[in-house]
Amino acid sequence: MNGTNAKLRPHAMKTRYFTFLILGLAIVTAALFFVFTATEGAHLRLDGKILKVRVAPLPGSDESSLLMVDFRVANPSDVRFVIGSAKVLLTPATGAAVEGTTISKPEVNTLFQYQKLLGPKYNDVLSLQDRVDPHASLDRMMGVKFDLSDAAIASRKNLVVRLEDVDGTVAEIAERPGLETPAAKK
Repeated sequence: MNGTNAKLRPHAMKTRYFTFLILGLAIVTAALFFVFTATEGAHLRLDGKILKVRVAPLPGSDESSLLMVDFRVANPSDVRFVIGSAKVLLTPATGAAVEGTTISKPEVNTLFQYQKLLGPKYNDVLSLQDRVDPHASLDRMMGVKFDLSDAAIASRKNLVVRLEDVDGTVAEIAERPGLETPAAKK
């Protein structure tokens, strides 16, 4: 080899090294993109919206109220969401979030028969083991008792319905999305 080729050789090796490095990174990036987009439907999640909130004071108490929450959930994944637990969190104007006491399905039905202040019953009451099939939506309602006055509930910062799948996936449907949900106290 002559001296000219020996001087050019390290430059050619560097160029080849960076060419293969960039090509390898592009292939890895394309593979990761494919893996994440191809398996997107396998990630269980629920999207939702709170449709209507109704408040009625409990008779004989100024500091307890009934809250009826109508909501819609949609399952964009390829996996069925089965309700394992459900709760409603309310963040009052002042203070930390408070977890309400869920009212059973028969009690909610009785309340709608006798408590005309609540208005008509629009949706079925959410039950444990309710299923949201893949790529489907479901309208449900929950009845909840809070140890807060109806005025305190009306001036709330946020209301969150927290649904947990039997396998542990948690979905939160907020009345005002984007507001942080602090830990609830009972």
